[in-house]
Amino acid sequence: MMHVSGKGAAAAAGGRSRQTRADAGSGWEAVFVDPLGQVVQQRWADAALAVAFEELEPVSAFPVVPGQRWGPGRWWSATTGRHVACGSAAMRAQLMVLDRDPEVVGLAGRPVRLLWRDGSGKVYSWVPQLFARYSDGTALLADCPSRPEAGGERARRAVPVLEAACAQAGYRYRRLEPLQKVEAANLKWLAGYRHPRNQGRPGLAAAVREAFARPRPLIEGTEAVGDPIEVLPAVFHALWHGHLTAPVDVPLNAHVLVSHGTGGADGRRDRTGGPDSEGRQ
Repeated sequence: MMHVSGKGAAAAAGGRSRQTRADAGSGWEAVFVDPLGQVVQQRWADAALAVAFEELEPVSAFPVVPGQRWGPGRWWSATTGRHVACGSAAMRAQLMVLDRDPEVVGLAGRPVRLLWRDGSGKVYSWVPQLFARYSDGTALLADCPSRPEAGGERARRAVPVLEAACAQAGYRYRRLEPLQKVEAANLKWLAGYRHPRNQGRPGLAAAVREAFARPRPLIEGTEAVGDPIEVLPAVFHALWHGHLTAPVDVPLNAHVLVSHGTGGADGRRDRTGGPDSEGRQ
């Protein structure tokens, strides 16, 4: 459950303050939509400590850009069992990476807008695309550009401000680099099997893990368990969740070496580096 303290709690009780500018000298401000659907603005330092951003809806909608092949959608998260608002194919790829990371416990799309003033008093704002919460309580605010220059000068100027604001809160801010094509294709395929129903019948998941107790080609271990039509979904499900491991930087095929995992996602990026919108569930 989201908790708002201090300024946010007072605003919740007495009708929200709808300021359009951050108070001079108060530093960064956070704007978000609370669980009741009301807009709240409070000091960033307070909000970062008290607000569960991973549980919030977007503070503003992802834009629809005419002519683009991929528009806003929603990603079903195996981590949370809920949908996450998603604005681009590049963001969906980063959601796949984070959704596989066993240290990630919460995800949200555009849950907070940051406001700040420059030296002349002019007010600026930025809405990071992605929020990820980790099991140790720290968090990542990130943007997911499809190319380095995406966002232009405004994005470039926002980076040091967002880095400083996140450092104050014990968070990190990153512009995540796009995935390589092979890695993105492999994760997209495995994501289609992330839903629990792909574990198969009782006992199948354990049999799959046992079959790959030593490294062996994917198809060899699969056939050792039974009919590939039944077993392969369970193998891909185990690969998604890290119960089995295989390299994600080479094309996934019948002869790729698969081995017993350690419960973590193979090939995952560190937290600062980083199918269709629903996935094949």
